[in-house]
Amino acid sequence: MLDIIIILSFILAASGIGYFSTDLLPPGTLDGVTNLNALRLIVAVFTAIIGGAIGLSFQTTYRRLETQVREMPLEAILTRAIGLVIGLLLANLMLAPLFLLPIPADFGFIKPLVAVVGSIILAVTGMNLADTHGRGLLRLINPNTVETMVVEGTLKPANTKVLDTSCIIDGRIETLLETGFLEGVIIVPQFILQELQQVADASKDQKRVRGRRGLEILNRIKEAYPERILINAADYEDIATVDAKLVRFAQEINGTLLTNDYNLSKVASVQKVPVLNINDLVNAVRPSYLPGDNLDLKILKEGKEPSQGVGYLEDGTMVVVEEGSSYVGGELRVVVTSALQTSAGRMIFAKPQASALA
Repeated sequence: MLDIIIILSFILAASGIGYFSTDLLPPGTLDGVTNLNALRLIVAVFTAIIGGAIGLSFQTTYRRLETQVREMPLEAILTRAIGLVIGLLLANLMLAPLFLLPIPADFGFIKPLVAVVGSIILAVTGMNLADTHGRGLLRLINPNTVETMVVEGTLKPANTKVLDTSCIIDGRIETLLETGFLEGVIIVPQFILQELQQVADASKDQKRVRGRRGLEILNRIKEAYPERILINAADYEDIATVDAKLVRFAQEINGTLLTNDYNLSKVASVQKVPVLNINDLVNAVRPSYLPGDNLDLKILKEGKEPSQGVGYLEDGTMVVVEEGSSYVGGELRVVVTSALQTSAGRMIFAKPQASALA
């Protein structure tokens, strides 16, 4: 309804200007016109079309601006408004002496022109300074707020987390939220939802099951934590890949990327985006096996080398056993010789206890 009112307002205003613009023509211009009302109607229709095009452009710009304002944090809106008011006040104080200068009448247009340009420049400058020093501005207004302690370093806020598709499908995010170790607001961008839906609609059964599992997990955590899980409508049509969109979004909101994708973690780190890799957390809390520790292990298959056997711990860690190929299908006690741990996973190397003792 508002869109129609905006466009109609421009059409009516433009048609009115066109209808009465014939009265502003120089004397004698319309001497050859036999039907003045018909000319006015033609000009009014022509200007109404132009007004409709301008109104449509204005309406589109207004809606885009409205969407951006809705996505802005309340803190940013308040600080920008304060910066705008301060900038306009400074403009009035600084430009007031201009109107006292004895400027000739022929150059009288300079006063309003300088006043308008100066007000715009100082208003924009005030908003930019508010973006940069917003927290400090809030501290000046009310020194006893929590923001004051944040600025002074007494308290540090929890960064907003940006959730990746792989992290949703993985499912461990739900457990982390239940335990309370994950703080702050978690944002799921709209393009992540779209990718999750594409996975759920895939033709391959395994991929489709993973996508549906991710949607179920997302619905559960959104119902359990409605104030912490937010869906953001931001999208970047000029960026092709979802990973690049995630990094760009995290940069714009100064958020932390939450993922278990090893490659995405490295790309984000190169671009100075903070990353929380769930695999790193899991590896950090896993029990550490040092050389010489004993394990009871079932050998499930042969390894890449002819003499190797492979087994798995309860947490999924792969154990490569030298001289273990002859024990496939059976259980034996092994001695840890070394371990390799990265963000992509962990691998333990071991030998049969009898071989190690020998």
